[in-house]
Amino acid sequence: MAETLGSLCDKLSIVKLKQYHCDNEQKGQSLAVQEGQLVAEINTFTADALSGRTPVERLSFNANKVYKQAGNELCPVPEGSMGEIFAELSKVNCDLWHEQEKVYEFETVPTEEKNKVVKQLALLNLRRNQCIDAIDKVLIRSIECILRSKSAVSAPAQTY
Repeated sequence: MAETLGSLCDKLSIVKLKQYHCDNEQKGQSLAVQEGQLVAEINTFTADALSGRTPVERLSFNANKVYKQAGNELCPVPEGSMGEIFAELSKVNCDLWHEQEKVYEFETVPTEEKNKVVKQLALLNLRRNQCIDAIDKVLIRSIECILRSKSAVSAPAQTY
């Protein structure tokens, strides 16, 4: 998969979750390195996007999830700022983390709850992909707005 701002934000939020839950010093050091690498990659990615070095068409890579939509309805990610959507992605990843913890000890989940756990994992993963795509769309809208502004400023004045 091609990296996008959304996928990089997703990775960073997961690294932060791992850091929070990590009690191993060696793993903690490795996660700190990963965090630094991801922060640098996000900074480079956004700088390249803003400068035009990365073409707009390379700023997204939609998940295009193929799934049965009936019974798996999701609310759309509210349109908002990059930070608001990143916050939603972080919340979804936190929820996904805790739901996944149940699977690691699936034999302890009551039989009547097992289907709910699996369903919740599926829905959270779909929501996660929605958030990743939404971050990419906000970036693209911002870049397109900048490009329109630049072209309006650089357009020759019309004489009448």
